Amino acid sequence: MRLLVVEDEHKVANALREGLEGEGYEVVVEHTGEDAFYRLNTERFDLILLDLMLPGRDGLQILITLRQRGVKTPVLILTARDTLEDRVMGLNSGADDYLVKPFAFAEVVARIRALLRRGRVAEARRLAAGDLEMDLVSRKVTRGGRTVELTAREFELLEYLLRHEDQVVSRETLGRDVWRETARSTTLDNVIDVHIARLRRKVDVDWPVKLIHTIRGIGFVLREGEP
Repeated sequence: MRLLVVEDEHKVANALREGLEGEGYEVVVEHTGEDAFYRLNTERFDLILLDLMLPGRDGLQILITLRQRGVKTPVLILTARDTLEDRVMGLNSGADDYLVKPFAFAEVVARIRALLRRGRVAEARRLAAGDLEMDLVSRKVTRGGRTVELTAREFELLEYLLRHEDQVVSRETLGRDVWRETARSTTLDNVIDVHIARLRRKVDVDWPVKLIHTIRGIGFVLREGEP
């Protein structure tokens, strides 16, 4: 897990780095808002520990901009601002948690673990490619915010393609893993082609960017744009 610590107090930042590296995390530290913002635009992190009072660009500006851009990385605010109004503002701006200085390192670690667990649960229940989203719990599929009505088999087929995004899957693989039929004397190629055609009509026909593609002689791939 890769963490970004944004903290202008060097003593606090170094203590967090040493402690978190001791817990097995990879830690990157930035001391100014501008440097942190550049990092966040060029690198990927699993969680951000963010001070609010920073030189250059303050933490709240960074947080608001990230959320406006759709960045969902968990953010734990670490700050000396301890009024109720500050907490409410931080949480309403998109923070996932808020911890007031001085804090105990053990609590920081506990909150990081809780946020990372929460993120894994949310990720596990949802699959997405471009503007196509699938909720595995409610079994709801949407594209561009519009509901896509699927049969049970079409849902399973689309789920398999989403889980293997950008990977070419053969008809034989789909027959084995989606239809779960390995003892048939005849292939399922025609059945699979029919279901793929129906899925395309529901997922792709009204959209300029196609997601489901046929790789001639091999199988199918789900990806944004032509393979």
